[in-house]
Amino acid sequence: MPESLLAPDQIPTINGGARQPLDAKTGFVVTDEFERFNQKYDMFNRAVWDDEVRSQRAQKFFESYFTDLAQFRKIEGFQHRDYALRNAAWYIADFTADLLELSDDRKEGFLDSYTMFREGATRQHIAPPEQHSAELKRAATFLGCDAVGICEFDERWVYTHNYSRQLLRDKELDLPAGLTHVVVIVNEMDHETIRTVPSALSGAATGQGYSRDIIGALSVAQYIRNLGYRAVASLNDTALSIPLAIQAGLGQYGRHGLLITPQFGPRVRIAKIFTDLPLLADEPIDFGVTETCHICRRCSDGCPVKAIPFDAPTFETPNSISHLQGVKKWTIDARRCFQFWANQGTDCSICIRVCPYNKDFSKLFNRLLGWMLGNRWRRLALWLDEKLKYGGRKTAGWWWRRTADE
Repeated sequence: MPESLLAPDQIPTINGGARQPLDAKTGFVVTDEFERFNQKYDMFNRAVWDDEVRSQRAQKFFESYFTDLAQFRKIEGFQHRDYALRNAAWYIADFTADLLELSDDRKEGFLDSYTMFREGATRQHIAPPEQHSAELKRAATFLGCDAVGICEFDERWVYTHNYSRQLLRDKELDLPAGLTHVVVIVNEMDHETIRTVPSALSGAATGQGYSRDIIGALSVAQYIRNLGYRAVASLNDTALSIPLAIQAGLGQYGRHGLLITPQFGPRVRIAKIFTDLPLLADEPIDFGVTETCHICRRCSDGCPVKAIPFDAPTFETPNSISHLQGVKKWTIDARRCFQFWANQGTDCSICIRVCPYNKDFSKLFNRLLGWMLGNRWRRLALWLDEKLKYGGRKTAGWWWRRTADE
């Protein structure tokens, strides 16, 4: 078993120490009351052990990813073909997650990091950090990652423990000590299927994004191992992805609690690779998201269960055990959000669909709107976004007919 990470009481002082300059760049406000997060309190895990969250509908939600157990409906977006595509898109993510769950108590990618690697090189490829960084990004792009950034290892965002759904108890984190950097990758979720949210069909975009992330993360990790360095590939497991992605210069934090990227808005899935490869950290970016989110309530208004805050960022949380403590931010009510997922029988991305940053930025006019959102023209951009009915819902039938026609 690798040497474990720092214990919680060994975390450097937050306000007094080295993270302040970085937090100033990212916009993070972190106090001495900060506590690292225990994976046990993730809402998906609470649906397994916590009677306050666990329900028959939650169980049916999980079962629906086995297509024969899904509850098909006659309404568009929740028919047999919609679940068939959603579950096909999730296949790689589900298959790799289930591969070692019963034999080794590892749900890789969601509760545990990945172990599916060949042995790497026994000799290290020696190069300056700037060369390693440039070549790694070139390799990651070739290997299918839509965007890649690098940040220094920040233990604050690493879970205190992993969680075993087999034994219903904490597990020791198996991330080795001495890893210095995190390579963060994002992959775009399909824009057209997201336009059909809420629907089972739209869940195909999520599954496809995860599956692409897995291929990218495993391939990039193997590349690093082939250079003779350590690399631990991670999806939702091990650490919080969004703070690391922000530190790696991939985007900013949105009112809906999601990463907003310049290229794809919030329509991304995130993966990460922890490594000791000598690298240069990227600078966090600011393209006006915080200012726009302060005046935009599109996601708050669009959320059916009002799980997204209307007010300014705060230290208060709606459900303390499932949220970070000691961080000032917009915090969604994860319990309300998950209950809506369970009730409709598939994941929800309404907040992504209605977000003014959710655009196909390959189109010139959309790039113009994106530019306007980053400066004094943002109110006009938001007005145009509403008048032009961007973020409106399309039917699943529209999507099926559209792909057949093309």
